[in-house]
Amino acid sequence: MSLTFLWYIPNTVEPGHRGDDAVDGYGTLEHSVELARLAERHGWSGALIGTGWGRPDTFTVATALAARTTTFRPLAAIRPGYWQPAHFASAAATLDHLSGGRLLVNIVSGQDNLAAYGDVEGEQEQRYARTKEFMRIVRRLWTEENVTYAGEHFSVTNSTVTPRPHGTGPRLYFGGASAAAERVAATEADVQLFWGEPLDGIAERIDRLRGLSAKLGRDLPPLEFGLRITTLVRDTTAQAWHDAEAKVASLAAHAGSRFDQLRGPAVGQQRLLDLAARGDVLDTNLYTAPGRYGGGGAGTTWLVGSPDDVSAALLRYAGLGITHFVLSDTPYRQETARVGDALLGRLHSLSAA
Repeated sequence: MSLTFLWYIPNTVEPGHRGDDAVDGYGTLEHSVELARLAERHGWSGALIGTGWGRPDTFTVATALAARTTTFRPLAAIRPGYWQPAHFASAAATLDHLSGGRLLVNIVSGQDNLAAYGDVEGEQEQRYARTKEFMRIVRRLWTEENVTYAGEHFSVTNSTVTPRPHGTGPRLYFGGASAAAERVAATEADVQLFWGEPLDGIAERIDRLRGLSAKLGRDLPPLEFGLRITTLVRDTTAQAWHDAEAKVASLAAHAGSRFDQLRGPAVGQQRLLDLAARGDVLDTNLYTAPGRYGGGGAGTTWLVGSPDDVSAALLRYAGLGITHFVLSDTPYRQETARVGDALLGRLHSLSAA
């Protein structure tokens, strides 16, 4: 079983992301490059770089990090609407070409401050229909010449991208738990990313997506699956849970309970927040309590424990078909090294056995 392990690099202007303690130099090129090189040295294949209006432009950051590293693979999050498909296909092909095929792409269709950059908010079905067209056009531009496509949302005429990307182009990661999002993933994505749900929920979604791929006539290689989650790792189980509970207590003291405030329209976020009703700890070491106090996405559930505990949990996900992992914890400088050293050699050895 071949597994890919990526880390996370914060992409915000203000320090303090998810409790990170970096202040001096935060948001500078040097700081981000330091984190990318740490990831490279400690065994990570690369890192996810988030997106959102009001944050540094993700693609610019990804380009800068690729230029200052050797093997690091930026997983650059991008939004249809912020990018037109031909513009993005050209930029991505150029970066992929210049970096020796290192670019990965995470397509994001969730809500953003669209009006700030001239986009408009559509209904969920419309938003994902647009995403589907975007992904299909981009793939064609990476693999064909003189592409003509006239869709409901985007069009190109006699379009050829130069230079060409490596192979068939960067892999497209994609997230989303709604029915509309899953239909897009089933036919257009290379990797469907899940948030940190319990094993039974992940197994159910993998089965459904595989069935959808067959039902909808997927014409790409089989869909692969990934997990985006926080991993709090310490030398012993007891120390890990002590530190996890202390972190949650700190969140509670500073934020108060935001459980109801965080309940929103995004299906994937709602699924995570609902987990707390099932218990603070699910499976063997999936900690749901952080979601009550301001956690969102990867900050909502944590895998907690010793290196053996967390490795075993990740391999149980791998047993369901997860082959891509995007992990993180804060402080980023410290945990990039700690988690990489504690988990990656162990995971590669165990998965190869």
